Amino acid sequence: MMLGGTPSEVNPNSLWLNSRGMWLSYLIGILLLHLVILSFPFLSVAWVWTLTNVAHNAAMFVMLHLVKGTPWESGDQGKVRYLTHWEQIDNGVQFTATRKFLTVVPIVLFFLASFYTKYDTVHFLVNFSSLMIVLLPKLPQFHMVRLFGINQY
Repeated sequence: MMLGGTPSEVNPNSLWLNSRGMWLSYLIGILLLHLVILSFPFLSVAWVWTLTNVAHNAAMFVMLHLVKGTPWESGDQGKVRYLTHWEQIDNGVQFTATRKFLTVVPIVLFFLASFYTKYDTVHFLVNFSSLMIVLLPKLPQFHMVRLFGINQY
């Protein structure tokens, strides 16, 4: 389909995470976030890992599960206007490599944060809550489900 004179997908929002080098760039971004937070001298290693985990999960939740539609006019005649970015990835197909990758990364970050905080109760509860908030919307059971009317329109 031609959008703006260039050949493109019907919904470019659905395939950019499959592009070459995107996963590596994503992991490097997380590493840079961790190093920036680590540069604050008044934060302990435990708090740095917890803040890295929470910041990553908060950003992922906002970008993938709150933001809906596309940032440009697409040729799908408004079909994706009410879909979150997560629901648009790979055109809604479940269990693709990209979706698995985006599901595993927060889990690995949770394990790293738990290990480096020495399984402290407060850090564990914060990290686990953050993980659940970002992991539950990714489950196939919650595809196109809006709890309590949040993000319905």
